[in-house]
Amino acid sequence: MSLLARPAAVLVFLPFAAAYFLSALLRTVTATLAPTLAQAFSLSAGELGLLSGGYFLGFAVPQLPLGHWLDCHGPRKVLLAFLGVAVAGCLVFAQASGFSGLLVGRVLFGAGVSACLMAPLTGYRRWYSPAAQLRANSWMLMTGSLGMVASTLPVQWLLPLVGWRAMFWGIAALVLLSAGWIALAVPAWRKSTTAPGLGQPAPGYAAVWRDPYFRRIAPLGFFTYGGMMAMQTLWAGPWLQRVSHYGVLEAATGLFWINVSMLCTFWTWGFLGPWMARHGMDVNRVMARGVPLSLCVMLGILVLGPRAGTWAWALYCVSCTVMSLSLPAVAMAFDARVAGRGLSAYNLVVFVGVFVLQWGIGLVVDAFSAVGWTQLAAFRAALGLYLACNLAAWLWFVRTAGRP
Repeated sequence: MSLLARPAAVLVFLPFAAAYFLSALLRTVTATLAPTLAQAFSLSAGELGLLSGGYFLGFAVPQLPLGHWLDCHGPRKVLLAFLGVAVAGCLVFAQASGFSGLLVGRVLFGAGVSACLMAPLTGYRRWYSPAAQLRANSWMLMTGSLGMVASTLPVQWLLPLVGWRAMFWGIAALVLLSAGWIALAVPAWRKSTTAPGLGQPAPGYAAVWRDPYFRRIAPLGFFTYGGMMAMQTLWAGPWLQRVSHYGVLEAATGLFWINVSMLCTFWTWGFLGPWMARHGMDVNRVMARGVPLSLCVMLGILVLGPRAGTWAWALYCVSCTVMSLSLPAVAMAFDARVAGRGLSAYNLVVFVGVFVLQWGIGLVVDAFSAVGWTQLAAFRAALGLYLACNLAAWLWFVRTAGRP
């Protein structure tokens, strides 16, 4: 398929961005609603944790078949089908009478929005130039950060006015509207006439897993990219409350500003990406040089302890955004016939990383607390191990550059 002209490219980008905004909102809104849901349904801490993880479970399960469907049927058809599942999940959640209903709803809408980033990135691989792909990827992530911002203080302001059930009815309606917009604006999917080996069956996931570049980038995706989301959506909050001794509202405000800083950073990457492409800059070299900054910031957080507040965590999350370059890098590492599979496999690695790190850091904190360590010492131990894993992933990425 030929590249889209700029006006057409903008018209395609906007409905995809609207759907991804809602995806990010649904990812994090239950964190804001947790006290309300816990009181309404008498949920234990374990049930709240499982409810939070239900989204990531639903999100991860379809990733591998999703890549195949995207390559075969294209972003429009696949995303419309998935958004139908997301609407169903929102309605189940809105009408839930107990924990099981909440969990089923969250798993469903997690699965339903699991194509909201991979579908457009698969389309951009064919429709946009490499420079435009870098910009579109960054600005998609910017709209995701905007969705996370909307899930914090704005949701808290709306909650007493409309209630959480009406809120999910409203989100379901917005998802339907975004689906209609996508149906009208996104081009039909046609077989590539330029991809090598046309007429031959496209390679499957085995080729993706064996690819040297995929194996090189996967550990960074798991620990650094996945870790950024694990911190942003979970562990920054408990650190602010338990270590820095923020109040509940103060911690929520801190998370709000962390998400705002992420939004501004992705907006900036949207301008830097095309500039780097025009100047022939290798995004892998940028990542190799940028990741050590995040390692230094995390080390600083561990040293500062209680003095590491909102802006320390904002700086950490912002320093990790260099990993957003990995998404278009993975897409461009594979030919257009298998870009969906490459992206979905990488996305699976990242979200498994989110789940494992959210759970694993909690287990380590609990284990050290159980033997009498202070909250500060337990968090330092857990995040110290996390930092060591990030360092190992970065060293692997640097040392395997150019290997066949």
